[in-house]
Amino acid sequence: MKVAFATQDLKRVDAHFGWAKNIAIYDVNPDGHHFVEAIQFDGDLKEDGNEDKLAPKIEAIKDCVILYVAAIGGSGAARVVANNIHPMKVTQPEAIDDLCVKLEDVLKGSPPPWLRKVLAKGQERSFVFED
Repeated sequence: MKVAFATQDLKRVDAHFGWAKNIAIYDVNPDGHHFVEAIQFDGDLKEDGNEDKLAPKIEAIKDCVILYVAAIGGSGAARVVANNIHPMKVTQPEAIDDLCVKLEDVLKGSPPPWLRKVLAKGQERSFVFED
């Protein structure tokens, strides 16, 4: 599954979603993780109330199932959730690699219900009924 990280330095989750200079995207599964891409954003990212800055970020993470942030505003959170992406807030800057390893461990075990639902994103349901 693809996971997005709001980051200023590409090493830690240390950014508010709307203010993030970078979004790092990783592919994470129970067997490991690898870097997919980093998307850079410029302009006046700290301009509060500027909802236009969120659209390219939402578009960049649309294939992700989880977004890790240091902070996220109400409008940003609503837009992320509306795109079926689960926002996760860290309480202090945390290394992206460490978060990926923790997520791998959760995936190896019995993921909580919210994560099982997130993992089902994009998967078609099929039902087999006997005649």
